[in-house]
Amino acid sequence: MSLSDFFSPINPDQFSPKNGFYTSQLGLKVDFFTDRFPDLEEKKYDIAIFSVKDDRGSINNSGCSLAGDYFRAQFYLLNEGAFTSKIIDLGNIIAGNEMSDTYFAVKTAVQQLIKLNILPLIIGGGQDLTYAQYLAYEALEQKVDLVVVDSKFDLEEDQEEDIVTTSNSYLSKIFLHQPNFLFNFSNIGYQTYFVNQDSLKVMDKLYFDVHRLGEFVQDIGLTEPVIRNANMISFDMGAIRSGDAGANANAGPNGFYGEDACRIARYAGMNDKLSSIGFYEFNPAFDKNSQTAMLLAQMVWYFIEGYYNRKQDFPLTPKSQYIIYRTSLKDGSGEMNFVKSKRSDRWWMQVPYPTGISKNERYHLVPCRYEDYNTAVNGEMPDLWWRTYQKLS
Repeated sequence: MSLSDFFSPINPDQFSPKNGFYTSQLGLKVDFFTDRFPDLEEKKYDIAIFSVKDDRGSINNSGCSLAGDYFRAQFYLLNEGAFTSKIIDLGNIIAGNEMSDTYFAVKTAVQQLIKLNILPLIIGGGQDLTYAQYLAYEALEQKVDLVVVDSKFDLEEDQEEDIVTTSNSYLSKIFLHQPNFLFNFSNIGYQTYFVNQDSLKVMDKLYFDVHRLGEFVQDIGLTEPVIRNANMISFDMGAIRSGDAGANANAGPNGFYGEDACRIARYAGMNDKLSSIGFYEFNPAFDKNSQTAMLLAQMVWYFIEGYYNRKQDFPLTPKSQYIIYRTSLKDGSGEMNFVKSKRSDRWWMQVPYPTGISKNERYHLVPCRYEDYNTAVNGEMPDLWWRTYQKLS
């Protein structure tokens, strides 16, 4: 089955101003699937944009299936940054007869693009499409660190045996899916009044990393180490405050500011291990003056800028590129090692594999903050180290 079977072409002229695009605008920098499906292997693209015209799984946000073209109308007016784009717009995945058909198309597209070393950038559609995005990694037999930017946890509280996949339950589908390829889940930006306390207990029991919106009020940069750990990211546009992004039927007065969302997107692009990202739940029906479409376009622009500024400094490079710091716990029970990149000043901690777990590696490297190192210097064990060790056991 060819990738071309899943996509319908688009006409870039419909997004062009009356006088056409300027030579510096992305409308002339990006390639498009128009009439003939591109040879993805020959062209050596870095990023493939496509939209999914299906919102049947979106709860109370009907209309978000139309997001793709409204996003494009703003995105292709933006100027290319200080990078050379190698981007293809593959057009739209049309809703299948059943939701499972759409999921199969998204899963297959993401899987094949990753195999070609092309990063899929998905414009949804409902956030339930995250489940299809995740299934691609099962097909690749790859363990997944999943980061979701959302104001709530999309878990099915009743935990029925056969959970219907929706934008409010897709996480349950991922957590319960067998075989299980999920190594870690992180949430960025949950708001406590939207979260069942039992769900928080579940997250704690599974040693997952969940972060309240308030943690980032003073410094959005605290999201960077969390994002740096992700293989795939799902961004719910409802996580942005309605004053900045009102085009979502579930938008609320609190959330990330627009500039913070752009920084999160840039951090995501800079993540060397990230191989797919989806932006979901943008609903043009509620978009006054195209404000949310413009913000989403700018977020994707920042993601691309981050991608072309990747540091490639994960600590597997020659030792001359990083510094190892060793600390001892106050109770004398052991030593903890931290790694700092000379290239970017970013930090990782080494978490040892329990005996017999890994034959090839001694340590699992986890992105962390300088504050985690300071905690260890003071003889205390960082909470991130302990949760990671428990997941490795």
